[in-house]
Order: sequence, then C-alpha cells, then structure tokens
Amino acid sequence: MFAIVEIAGKQYKVTENAKIVTDRLSGNAGDEVEFDRVLICGDDKNVKVGTPTVEGAKVTAKIESSDRLKKVLVFKKKRRKGYRKLNGHRQQVTTLRVSDIAIN
Repeated sequence: MFAIVEIAGKQYKVTENAKIVTDRLSGNAGDEVEFDRVLICGDDKNVKVGTPTVEGAKVTAKIESSDRLKKVLVFKKKRRKGYRKLNGHRQQVTTLRVSDIAIN
C-alpha cells in the first residue's frame, strides 16, 4: 500500500515502514504524528484519488530524529568592485518512519 501525503506544504510518496526526511516538524524523538492530508492512497489494483483529499485516510509516523543537513555555502561576488560575501546555511530536517497507512 502507498499514499501521497502532504507534509509541511510538500508532497511525499510513502509506503509502510518507509523512512522519509522532511522539513523540521515540532516534536521530540519517539513522538507519534498523524497526517490527514492524504491526496492519493491505494495499492496496485485499487487507487483512491482525493478531491482534494481522501476522506477518512490518515498516515501515522514516528519521529526518529531531528537533525541538520550538510552546510551549503552561498558565495556572492561582483567583479572589479571588491565585493565578496560568503554565507553558510544548514537546513533543519526531521526524519520520520511511517508506521501505518489507514483508510476508512
């Protein structure tokens, strides 16, 4: 069984026991979270498409960890002007383990 679920404004295709990395969510490691904005769900034979969401469907996941990604360097320069600027950015992410996809 699979589902396409909207988490923090982005869409993810998930299956049971799948591991996904999303933008930072509130909660601690070990907490359970539910997502009820399921856009599509089903298996190979039956697929339910929501308008815009599937009624009664929800995805349950467990928060494994909250981390930061590798640093991305942002370098700006204007030639012949002596202008150089270097910034670094580390995106905060949450790793989820999908435990159940339920359709009522």
